[in-house]
Amino acid sequence: MYKYINETWRRLWSDPKYSRYLTQMRMKWRREPAIVRVERPTRLDRARALGYRAKQGYVVVRVRVTKGGLRKIPPKLGRRQKRMGISKIKRQLSLQTIAEQRAKRKFRNLTVLGSYYVGEDGKYKWFEVVMRDENHPAVKSVRS
Repeated sequence: MYKYINETWRRLWSDPKYSRYLTQMRMKWRREPAIVRVERPTRLDRARALGYRAKQGYVVVRVRVTKGGLRKIPPKLGRRQKRMGISKIKRQLSLQTIAEQRAKRKFRNLTVLGSYYVGEDGKYKWFEVVMRDENHPAVKSVRS
């Protein structure tokens, strides 16, 4: 079953017929806060692969991350280009890792199981982070 969910997801993203619907969906996400707890995962196959279960103690969070590089304002005077400190500076972490860290910072009592890509537009990328409450009785009963 999860194989077919995955195929449908890939077909949706590649088909131009659905692009308008997906754009409208993303525009709704743009108006939401940067970190939003969602009731159900958008991609059930990926969430289950990361360890998600539809029970208490498991949380799915959608995180919005700004796309783009590290744009720095150059100093006005007194340096040659090599020493300005604006060129050849790369991001050390991927946007997905940054999304996981932001979710962890917001929900401190939960542990991150993993994350997956759910969409992007010209300005943002969205990832859903699967998290688990290790101290919840429903989770403890399964683990022990």
